Amino acid sequence: MDRLQFEVPVRITPAPGLPVEEIYSVEQALDFLQDWPKRRQGKVYEAAFNACFGATVDVASAEEACRAFAAFCRVSGLLAKDAMFPGKRGNGAGTYREARA
Repeated sequence: MDRLQFEVPVRITPAPGLPVEEIYSVEQALDFLQDWPKRRQGKVYEAAFNACFGATVDVASAEEACRAFAAFCRVSGLLAKDAMFPGKRGNGAGTYREARA
């Protein structure tokens, strides 16, 4: 498995009425984040971008990048209702739970 691939894809709904998209890797997440409007970028966006970029230069893991990107999507209202959200390390690394909207 590619070291930058997410264990479980992040499922997003980019806009109302559009089909669900799946983000499978750090590179796809970075592409999505780079297209995000400047006026809507904030601290959660910055955390997701930094985690994803950090994974590309080996200062963060793909798991950390996935969690940060999924959190950004959840806060931004992009996370699909049926998405699986990465669990925290304290309650089982590599565990996923259903996202609650």
